[in-house]
Amino acid sequence: MTLTFCLFFFQVVTGATDGIGRAYAEELASHGLNIVLISRSPYKLQNVAAEIESQYKVKTKIIDVDFTSGIEIYDRIKKEIEGLEIGVLINNVGMSYAYPEYLAEVPNATEFSQSLINCNVVSVTQMCILVLRQMVERKKGLILNVSSASAVLPTPLMTMYSSTKAYVYKFSEDLALEYAPFGITIQCVLPGFVVSKMSRYKKPAFRIPLPRDFVRGHMRTLGLEFASAGFWVHKILLGYYTKLNTVSPSTVVNVTFTNLSGTRQRALRRLQMQREQQENGIDTAKDK
Repeated sequence: MTLTFCLFFFQVVTGATDGIGRAYAEELASHGLNIVLISRSPYKLQNVAAEIESQYKVKTKIIDVDFTSGIEIYDRIKKEIEGLEIGVLINNVGMSYAYPEYLAEVPNATEFSQSLINCNVVSVTQMCILVLRQMVERKKGLILNVSSASAVLPTPLMTMYSSTKAYVYKFSEDLALEYAPFGITIQCVLPGFVVSKMSRYKKPAFRIPLPRDFVRGHMRTLGLEFASAGFWVHKILLGYYTKLNTVSPSTVVNVTFTNLSGTRQRALRRLQMQREQQENGIDTAKDK
């Protein structure tokens, strides 16, 4: 799918200051496209916008909102983008668990669950509502909703996260059918692990690409498939586990439960060590 129709429009990216979101913003800007960057931190937004404008010679606009907040933030976003022609919307913003955990043991579960739903579910829905009408009028537009491989695979100990991402998958699937007659392409993105703050992977590996490599791989699939794992290794792994889950669901459950349980145990040991060090008056600043 060509993006030339977007040359005189703005492209909106949520969660645009880090990881996959920033990589999408930079990739679009590399094609000469103007970008609206939406994220929580004004300082980060200003820095990223300045870097993109300097490197790619495009226009940027920043909107600082916290997507874990309530519905009121969308009134502000609507006012900020009023009058702008939006060619592409990338719903990337999202949040996950600090570490895998049983539902009843998730710290501050009531507050956390509401923030998670606001960020992962409400944001995708409301942002689509904000831009769809003008795309229909033009009979042209592209919406990318970033979900997760966990949306289509068993993910115990990450139940709320995977369920919100399953919503994104189903929402995108039906919305794509709904708006295809109007010339609008809607695609769901199903990444595996990517180097980012949310994944907590700091170095790339065979199955863990840098955000820019993931995005460049994914952009080759625009208009070719409804849902895309993007990076070629993720496509192979997702295809393998999806087929295995059909043939032997218990095998996939055992693999994911074992892996996530191990991650949980390591996180709990680390937290216990930090508590003990704090009790003993030792500085435990994280990620030194």
